[in-house]
Amino acid sequence: MKKVLIMEDELNIRSFVVINLKRAGYDVIEAGDGQEALDAIAANPDAGVAILDIMVPGDMDGFEVCRRIRATNKQMGIIMLTARTQEMDKVTGLMTGADDYVTKPFSPAELTARVDALMRRSGGAEPEEKAGELVSPPFTLNLRNRTLEKNGERVKLTQVEYSLMKLFMENPGKALSREEILDTVWGHDYFGELKIVDVNIRRLRLKIEDDTANPTYITTVWGFGYKWGE
Repeated sequence: MKKVLIMEDELNIRSFVVINLKRAGYDVIEAGDGQEALDAIAANPDAGVAILDIMVPGDMDGFEVCRRIRATNKQMGIIMLTARTQEMDKVTGLMTGADDYVTKPFSPAELTARVDALMRRSGGAEPEEKAGELVSPPFTLNLRNRTLEKNGERVKLTQVEYSLMKLFMENPGKALSREEILDTVWGHDYFGELKIVDVNIRRLRLKIEDDTANPTYITTVWGFGYKWGE
């Protein structure tokens, strides 16, 4: 059964999430603070998605737990859960390695759809007939292993970042709108905002560009979206 971690200190909210995810067919692991969450992940390395509340008691907030997960696990899907609506919280969560965020109050259908999308994305290699490589010097994207190399050196990507690279490298020179990127990478049933595209591309640029102030691989098409190459 597919495993999901929920880190939430408010028991009523956690129970609500657990019930709905179990109804959707997930095995749910519960944690009330950051250390419990990290211990639970260590004990359940096959967990595919972590839902992290930003504000939890103890020494580690959701941002720090996200950083620590990403330090050792690039594959796990991470959703930040927060009652705050400030734009900076969303950006901070995504820049620390989260794939998505959900703001309280939320519907169970919305959260389950986000979990489903991340679980599909981290579900393994491409089908056999699609296995191979995409090459756009100095980058090589291995579709079987879902890995990226730049000048022969491995670049560690999250699953969202891998999906973005795949989309760009499959469409060299084509201007892709934010809406098209959102639909392709996050799915047609995604409930969130277009800003998640911009923040994830900003994070990806930090990993692949020689000069993030003057990106040459993922270039901006002002007022529209992005494209691969000049």
